[in-house]
Amino acid sequence: MDACDSLSPFSRSVIVPHVGAAAARKLARVKIGIAGAGGLGSNAALLLVRSGIMNVVIADPDVVAPSNLNRQAFMPDDVGTFKVTAVRKRLQAINPDAVIQAHPVQLDAGTVMRLFHTCDAVIEAFDDPAAKGMLVQTLVPAGVTVVAASGIGGWGDSDAICTRQLGDNLIVVGDAVSACTADCPPMAPRVMVTAAKQADVVLAQVLGERGGF
Repeated sequence: MDACDSLSPFSRSVIVPHVGAAAARKLARVKIGIAGAGGLGSNAALLLVRSGIMNVVIADPDVVAPSNLNRQAFMPDDVGTFKVTAVRKRLQAINPDAVIQAHPVQLDAGTVMRLFHTCDAVIEAFDDPAAKGMLVQTLVPAGVTVVAASGIGGWGDSDAICTRQLGDNLIVVGDAVSACTADCPPMAPRVMVTAAKQADVVLAQVLGERGGF
């Protein structure tokens, strides 16, 4: 049997030419969680699925608002739709074989554990610092790798957005300074740099740069 026979058509035609069949299978078998479907979560989800991730669990209770369109992976006709529903539609347009579990629910410690405890890694994509802390405090002790974000507001100096390993299974992306405020609003370039770095951390974990799953 050909090494590619067990892969989806998307993985065979899009991913294998770049990374080979063995790496494509690694990308296809893991399950990645995304907590929040705003600027970070929606953009990271698209990057991961384009990169060959086949199984995604994404949760967010919010609906798309016009003010989201400056940085989030939505279109005007998505306004009023649950963010997770709109993201799932975009992801399955990219790869119809992708398995996207979309949960329009408020996330607390119990829900986070229920939805994400079987994930190989979870991207933290919340706006609220308390929610960020809750997710880290819930999943990291449970052994789930968390890729969090801190300091993504404003514009300029995108080179300050860096990746830091804060424990065996906690990685944080951001400049750790630029909280999103009225004077330092979330803008597409720095938000997307951060989302791309979060997605890249996941790929590096899956493909073995930092040990793999």
